[in-house]
Amino acid sequence: MTGWIDAPTNADVRLVVCDMDGTLLDATGDVPAEFWPLLRQLHDRSVDFAPASGRQYATLAKMFPGADTYIAENGTIVVHEGRVVSTIDVDQKTVDGVIDAVRETDHDLGLVVCGRDSAYIERTDAAFVEQVEKYYVARQTLDDLHTVDDEVLKLAVYTFDDAAVVAPEVFARFEADHQVVVSNTNWVDVMSTEANKGRAVRAMQEAFGISPAQTAVFGDYLNDLEMLDAGELSFAMANAHPDIRAAARYLAPSNEDGGVLTVLRHLLAL
Repeated sequence: MTGWIDAPTNADVRLVVCDMDGTLLDATGDVPAEFWPLLRQLHDRSVDFAPASGRQYATLAKMFPGADTYIAENGTIVVHEGRVVSTIDVDQKTVDGVIDAVRETDHDLGLVVCGRDSAYIERTDAAFVEQVEKYYVARQTLDDLHTVDDEVLKLAVYTFDDAAVVAPEVFARFEADHQVVVSNTNWVDVMSTEANKGRAVRAMQEAFGISPAQTAVFGDYLNDLEMLDAGELSFAMANAHPDIRAAARYLAPSNEDGGVLTVLRHLLAL
């Protein structure tokens, strides 16, 4: 891996795919103000910007009203120009199993059942709801998550403990048939083995006739791993997990230093 300054400048970039937390968003979890004029410049050059996140589509659409494409729920749903391009769901047996696992463990966990139309929770304490609000704008509170009537895209579990410890202890039983992904220090996602951000990026490339060489991707955590393989211009943030740094071709400045903006200006000679 080399530094971002070694990446090509005035490159033929047609697609930019960018993770949110720890990547584009600043230390307070906000989109940097300098991003918006840069997004207009991307559009002027016919470069498609796609936020890629564990967040739901409704949340990403509210955060990025100017984007054309959204990779939401860690790649389980892709939306382009308001049209759902693809979804990958979780079977009901697994949904029920994860609900029961969360209820039965001694760990302090809260579950979000992530549906196509809404997110669903049953835990209502302020500490948990505060975390859910960051990622799920469209949400409903139910008395029993077993009653969810929606296409379930993934199960997102917030832990007040260390997610890397909780995942193997609580959700190992699901790993044979599903992905159990630690998406950051406090979130664990259970979803289809077919779903990830990388698969979503490749579907976009195929649909729009864009090559990996024309694709720039930015990430910082383990749920970004497959995505880095989909773009030849792959950047790990300076604050990234060691596995992400090892997988990326280039190292970008940290999110707190506006690394995505710095690299995009370099790539496009802005």
